[in-house]
Amino acid sequence: MLFMVSVIGYIFAVLKEKLYLKNNIILINKKSITQEHIDEADMKEFVFDGCKVKSGDEIKVVLKGKQKLEGIVIGAKKKERAILMVTHDDKIRKLNIDNIIKFKIVSKYGKFF
Repeated sequence: MLFMVSVIGYIFAVLKEKLYLKNNIILINKKSITQEHIDEADMKEFVFDGCKVKSGDEIKVVLKGKQKLEGIVIGAKKKERAILMVTHDDKIRKLNIDNIIKFKIVSKYGKFF
């Protein structure tokens, strides 16, 4: 019974997210993101290192100082050549593109299977 309830809950969550994608709404459940951060990012979809990246994608980044970061992309600032992301511990980071050594997309927003 508990298994059936969890499967039905998962199906409803997937349908809800698909509805958001259809309406071009990206839902990021982080308390530290404000409307100012979202407005600050002027590009919500961009290509970096041959990968098409959209807001809401989860990424792993290695910077020049061997610092490793994981988080969710908010967007990019074209003039500053920077990527805005929120880490898993709710900190907003602005990463300069020139400082990134490795870039990997962990999961795409809206891809379930």
